[in-house]
Amino acid sequence: MVRKPQIAIIGAGRLGTALALELGRAGYRVREVISRNNRASRKRARELAKRVRAHASSSDTARIDAQLIWFCVPDREITKAAHELIQATAWRGKIAFHSSGALASDELDSLRKRGASVASVHPMMTFVRGSVPVLQNVPFALEGDAAAVRVARRIVKDFGGKAFSISKKNKAAYHAWGGFISPLLVLTLVAGEKVASLAEFSAEDSRKKMLPIVRQTLANYAKLGPAAAFTGPIGRGDVVTVRKHLRVLKKIPEAREVYVALARIALRHLPVQNRKELGKLLRPSRP
Repeated sequence: MVRKPQIAIIGAGRLGTALALELGRAGYRVREVISRNNRASRKRARELAKRVRAHASSSDTARIDAQLIWFCVPDREITKAAHELIQATAWRGKIAFHSSGALASDELDSLRKRGASVASVHPMMTFVRGSVPVLQNVPFALEGDAAAVRVARRIVKDFGGKAFSISKKNKAAYHAWGGFISPLLVLTLVAGEKVASLAEFSAEDSRKKMLPIVRQTLANYAKLGPAAAFTGPIGRGDVVTVRKHLRVLKKIPEAREVYVALARIALRHLPVQNRKELGKLLRPSRP
């Protein structure tokens, strides 16, 4: 049996916390949790290190005696964080990951030049305060050096996740896809709350009333696919009702723009009745 590498986590935020806890559950030892050298970051690192029985340190006191170093910092800080730790250890033979969805493994090129094998390892999952997701069945996009990718595949397998390869040139599109299925989905629901306010529902009440249909819609999409899950006046080609929608949505121009944009996607990609008349109604207005 191949021995599992010991791991250092760089960054004790939402992603770093979720990964550290999941690594522990999968039988990996997190040796060190490394933070920026400020009070709030050091406090988070100490708290996480206590939970996973690791050593907490900051970037200027890091030991980095683990075989695998996993950078869990914002995209804009990956290169800087790697550069700050260049002198902290001998990198030859070590593995380094970052978890940016948009950026390639080249963000760790300074470590690669010193002998580390590097990869980007991105979970297609949302990480928010107050909720730590389980990573079983979660897809992980992998890109980078062969040795690092092999290690990443094994870890993802031990999580119970689903690893797949992504090319550097496709990472921006991949990340935009992720934007549509989580943060922009939330924004669509926020737009729904604003539309509900036109019918005199509070945001809290509208959320409670929306959740059953949202859950059923996702269940239908998962089981039946988009065409069968798509219902409502646009699918039926009900021009009269769609016109009423557009009229009332003039009170919330941003929501009206989203409605029109998504309706036009339906016209192009889903089975829609009365397509020609709807197309005229949903034609973008000229500036």
